[in-house]
Amino acid sequence: MLTFNHVEFKYSNQPVFSDLNLQIDKGDFVFLIGKSGVGKTTLMRMVYMDILPEAGYVEVAGFNSDAIRVKELTTLRRKLGIVFQDFQLLDDRNVYDNLAFVLHATGTPKKMIKRKVLHALSDVGLAHKQNNMPQQLSGGEKQRVAIARAIINDPDLVLADEPTGNLDLETSDEIIEILKKINQRGTSILLATHNYEIVRKVDAKIIRLENGKAVKVMIKKKDDNQS
Repeated sequence: MLTFNHVEFKYSNQPVFSDLNLQIDKGDFVFLIGKSGVGKTTLMRMVYMDILPEAGYVEVAGFNSDAIRVKELTTLRRKLGIVFQDFQLLDDRNVYDNLAFVLHATGTPKKMIKRKVLHALSDVGLAHKQNNMPQQLSGGEKQRVAIARAIINDPDLVLADEPTGNLDLETSDEIIEILKKINQRGTSILLATHNYEIVRKVDAKIIRLENGKAVKVMIKKKDDNQS
């Protein structure tokens, strides 16, 4: 599903990645952790090939950073769903139209748009909010809409960059439960976070970025009965 092979990258001669290697298999739920500024967002951008390695390669959903052509980027990104910390909803249109916009942009036949929008909203428990404007939603509801937008084209992999960063603990747990449900259907999840509390609550692979490399780690899971 996703491979980083001996990847190197730097900003303004400041190293970010040095011989970074990682692999995510189909159906994996993976947490990407590490200190602020360590490169979590940079890694995410490399997955959808917004930026490319200076050495090594990234391979995702059959596309390789060494060989991908500009005209193939759209095809690659249709295989991915992206969830941002700040939601990035369009404030000038309602929830339904925020999702429909994605489908129009990818050439989905009109007769399929309503069904796909309502199905995605049902997945996140917001079918009843389809006519609301983003300004009428809570932070948690906005993030659920963002998740619905990310899964509307049935992606192979969902990238979630600090999706709970602006949310309280209870709402964060709700978002994680939604992502777990999506993962259980076979969609791979790569979730970047600095919130170790949510990491401890999910049975998932954990990768820490440090010193320019990716290191698999084990974190003691929180006992469900523990207060």
